[in-house]
Amino acid sequence: MRKYFALASFVLVTLFLSACSGPPEELSPTETPSILQGQSAAPETLDEFVPPEASEPLAPLWPENQTQEDGQGAVTVAITPTNLNRAEETLNFQVVLNTHSVELGMDLAQLATLATSTGISVDAQLWDAPLGGHHVEGVLSFPALLDGLPIIAGATELTLIIRDIDAAERVFRWQQ
Repeated sequence: MRKYFALASFVLVTLFLSACSGPPEELSPTETPSILQGQSAAPETLDEFVPPEASEPLAPLWPENQTQEDGQGAVTVAITPTNLNRAEETLNFQVVLNTHSVELGMDLAQLATLATSTGISVDAQLWDAPLGGHHVEGVLSFPALLDGLPIIAGATELTLIIRDIDAAERVFRWQQ
Protein backbone atom coordinates (compact mmCIF):
# COMPACT_ATOMS: atom_id res chain seq x y z
CA MET A 1 0.00 0.00 0.00
CA ARG A 2 2.85 2.36 0.89
CA LYS A 3 4.48 1.77 -2.51
CA TYR A 4 1.28 2.68 -4.33
CA PHE A 5 0.82 5.84 -2.28
CA ALA A 6 4.41 6.95 -3.01
CA LEU A 7 4.03 6.18 -6.71
CA ALA A 8 0.68 7.99 -6.85
CA SER A 9 2.25 10.99 -5.10
CA PHE A 10 5.11 11.00 -7.60
CA VAL A 11 2.69 10.88 -10.52
CA LEU A 12 0.63 13.74 -9.08
CA VAL A 13 3.70 15.90 -8.51
CA THR A 14 4.97 15.12 -12.02
CA LEU A 15 1.60 16.03 -13.53
CA PHE A 16 1.48 19.25 -11.51
CA LEU A 17 5.02 20.23 -12.59
CA SER A 18 4.35 19.45 -16.23
CA ALA A 19 1.10 21.45 -16.13
CA CYS A 20 3.00 24.44 -14.75
CA SER A 21 5.77 24.25 -17.34
CA GLY A 22 3.69 24.91 -20.44
CA PRO A 23 2.55 22.63 -23.24
CA PRO A 24 3.63 19.01 -22.98
CA GLU A 25 6.56 17.73 -25.00
CA GLU A 26 5.68 15.55 -27.94
CA LEU A 27 7.15 12.12 -27.26
CA SER A 28 7.17 8.91 -29.14
CA PRO A 29 6.02 5.87 -27.11
CA THR A 30 9.66 4.83 -26.54
CA GLU A 31 11.04 8.25 -25.46
CA THR A 32 11.69 9.11 -21.81
CA PRO A 33 10.31 12.45 -20.63
CA SER A 34 13.12 14.99 -20.05
CA ILE A 35 12.30 15.21 -16.34
CA LEU A 36 13.28 11.54 -15.96
CA GLN A 37 16.28 11.44 -18.32
CA GLY A 38 19.41 10.18 -16.64
CA GLN A 39 17.52 8.04 -14.14
CA SER A 40 17.64 4.30 -14.46
CA ALA A 41 13.95 3.71 -13.80
CA ALA A 42 10.93 5.61 -12.56
CA PRO A 43 11.47 6.20 -8.85
CA GLU A 44 9.16 4.42 -6.46
CA THR A 45 9.20 7.27 -3.92
CA LEU A 46 9.78 11.02 -4.04
CA ASP A 47 12.92 10.52 -1.98
CA GLU A 48 14.46 8.64 -4.91
CA PHE A 49 13.69 11.39 -7.44
CA VAL A 50 16.74 13.43 -8.47
CA PRO A 51 15.79 16.73 -10.13
CA PRO A 52 17.69 17.74 -13.25
CA GLU A 53 20.58 20.17 -12.72
CA ALA A 54 19.97 23.84 -13.45
CA SER A 55 21.66 24.88 -16.67
CA GLU A 56 23.03 28.11 -15.14
CA PRO A 57 22.85 29.94 -11.82
CA LEU A 58 20.01 32.41 -11.33
CA ALA A 59 22.37 35.25 -10.43
CA PRO A 60 26.03 35.59 -9.55
CA LEU A 61 26.65 35.48 -5.83
CA TRP A 62 28.51 38.05 -3.78
CA PRO A 63 31.44 36.71 -1.81
CA GLU A 64 30.39 36.23 1.78
CA ASN A 65 32.68 35.31 4.61
CA GLN A 66 35.64 36.62 2.59
CA THR A 67 37.66 38.73 4.98
CA GLN A 68 39.75 41.63 3.75
CA GLU A 69 42.36 43.21 5.97
CA ASP A 70 44.04 46.61 6.07
CA GLY A 71 47.02 47.16 8.35
CA GLN A 72 47.77 50.85 7.79
CA GLY A 73 49.09 52.78 10.77
CA ALA A 74 48.82 51.24 14.21
CA VAL A 75 45.36 49.70 13.68
CA THR A 76 44.54 46.51 11.78
CA VAL A 77 41.02 46.49 10.33
CA ALA A 78 39.49 43.21 9.10
CA ILE A 79 36.09 43.30 7.37
CA THR A 80 33.88 40.38 6.35
CA PRO A 81 30.55 40.74 4.47
CA THR A 82 27.94 38.51 6.10
CA ASN A 83 24.60 38.80 4.27
CA LEU A 84 25.02 40.25 0.77
CA ASN A 85 23.06 37.40 -0.85
CA ARG A 86 19.99 37.56 1.38
CA ALA A 87 17.09 40.00 1.20
CA GLU A 88 17.31 41.80 4.53
CA GLU A 89 16.82 45.38 5.66
CA THR A 90 20.54 45.99 6.06
CA LEU A 91 23.81 44.93 4.47
CA ASN A 92 26.04 43.80 7.32
CA PHE A 93 29.80 43.59 7.66
CA GLN A 94 31.64 41.98 10.56
CA VAL A 95 34.46 44.33 11.58
CA VAL A 96 37.44 43.49 13.80
CA LEU A 97 39.73 46.31 14.97
CA ASN A 98 43.05 45.50 16.68
CA THR A 99 45.78 47.76 18.00
CA HIS A 100 48.19 48.13 20.90
CA SER A 101 48.46 51.91 20.90
CA VAL A 102 45.25 53.63 19.75
CA GLU A 103 42.00 53.92 21.73
CA LEU A 104 39.21 52.43 19.55
CA GLY A 105 36.29 54.45 20.90
CA MET A 106 35.07 55.80 17.54
CA ASP A 107 31.61 55.21 16.04
CA LEU A 108 32.28 53.56 12.66
CA ALA A 109 28.78 54.46 11.46
CA GLN A 110 30.04 58.08 11.33
CA LEU A 111 33.17 57.10 9.37
CA ALA A 112 32.01 54.49 6.81
CA THR A 113 30.49 54.67 3.33
CA LEU A 114 29.42 51.87 0.98
CA ALA A 115 29.51 52.52 -2.77
CA THR A 116 28.46 50.35 -5.72
CA SER A 117 29.76 50.11 -9.27
CA THR A 118 26.40 51.53 -10.39
CA GLY A 119 27.17 54.87 -8.70
CA ILE A 120 25.09 54.48 -5.53
CA SER A 121 26.69 55.55 -2.26
CA VAL A 122 25.21 55.21 1.26
CA ASP A 123 26.50 56.02 4.71
CA ALA A 124 26.52 53.40 7.43
CA GLN A 125 23.48 53.47 9.68
CA LEU A 126 24.68 51.46 12.69
CA TRP A 127 27.92 50.39 14.39
CA ASP A 128 26.89 47.66 16.82
CA ALA A 129 29.98 47.20 18.99
CA PRO A 130 31.42 48.17 22.34
CA LEU A 131 33.12 51.57 22.25
CA GLY A 132 36.68 51.70 23.50
CA GLY A 133 39.56 49.37 24.08
CA HIS A 134 42.31 48.00 21.87
CA HIS A 135 40.46 44.96 20.45
CA VAL A 136 36.94 45.74 19.22
CA GLU A 137 34.61 43.52 17.20
CA GLY A 138 31.16 44.45 15.91
CA VAL A 139 28.74 44.68 13.01
CA LEU A 140 28.67 47.66 10.66
CA SER A 141 25.28 47.98 8.92
CA PHE A 142 24.25 49.87 5.79
CA PRO A 143 20.73 50.30 4.40
CA ALA A 144 19.98 47.59 1.82
CA LEU A 145 17.39 49.72 -0.01
CA LEU A 146 17.49 53.21 -1.49
CA ASP A 147 14.19 54.63 -2.72
CA GLY A 148 12.68 51.17 -2.30
CA LEU A 149 15.23 49.41 -4.54
CA PRO A 150 18.15 47.17 -3.48
CA ILE A 151 21.33 49.25 -3.59
CA ILE A 152 23.36 46.29 -4.89
CA ALA A 153 20.96 45.51 -7.78
CA GLY A 154 22.95 45.47 -11.01
CA ALA A 155 26.25 46.20 -9.25
CA THR A 156 29.33 44.11 -9.92
CA GLU A 157 31.54 45.71 -7.27
CA LEU A 158 31.06 47.01 -3.73
CA THR A 159 33.50 49.41 -2.12
CA LEU A 160 33.49 50.03 1.62
CA ILE A 161 35.48 53.06 2.72
CA ILE A 162 36.35 53.83 6.34
CA ARG A 163 37.96 57.18 7.14
CA ASP A 164 40.14 58.39 10.00
CA ILE A 165 41.10 55.22 11.88
CA ASP A 166 44.81 56.01 12.24
CA ALA A 167 44.89 56.41 8.43
CA ALA A 168 43.13 58.90 6.18
CA GLU A 169 41.18 56.22 4.34
CA ARG A 170 40.88 52.43 4.18
CA VAL A 171 39.29 50.89 1.09
CA PHE A 172 37.81 47.38 0.87
CA ARG A 173 36.41 45.95 -2.41
CA TRP A 174 34.32 42.88 -3.23
CA GLN A 175 33.38 41.78 -6.74
CA GLN A 176 30.81 39.35 -8.04
